[in-house]
Amino acid sequence: MFKNTPFEAIAKTMSESAPKFNPASMQDAIKPAQDNLKAWADLAKNQAKEAQAALAETVASIKDIKDPQTAFEIMKASAEAGMAMFAKNLKEATSLSVGQFHTTVDAVEKSHPAPEAFASIAKNLKAAATTAETTLDSVMEKSAAAMASVAPASKAKKTR
Repeated sequence: MFKNTPFEAIAKTMSESAPKFNPASMQDAIKPAQDNLKAWADLAKNQAKEAQAALAETVASIKDIKDPQTAFEIMKASAEAGMAMFAKNLKEATSLSVGQFHTTVDAVEKSHPAPEAFASIAKNLKAAATTAETTLDSVMEKSAAAMASVAPASKAKKTR
């Protein structure tokens, strides 16, 4: 019935494996991916709510302003708050990514045919991810400090 073509080999494997299919074990195998997707969806939802609230606050505070300088100061404060929110959101996303990466490496190590042989690789992979996260945090903090220390340029008087 089956010949030696790739499609027929796959069909044969599927037909032989069908009676062994266990929906409960399949659900258990998919659960970590579902949990990861839910964590990302929750993070995105929370960050979107936070951004929407910040924008609504800025619009409400600037709505009845007549003085341009006051409006400028409000927009400046809003931009600074937006940058702080961006940094916080990036840090949260990085933390979630690294945490999920560590969990995935742990799962691979657990299911590896020779976990003791994979252990040092797993340790190095997780250390590299943690180092990347720490480096990003450090760069973000240094950038924020540098931005805070920059004084606005003074207005030069025009001479004709």
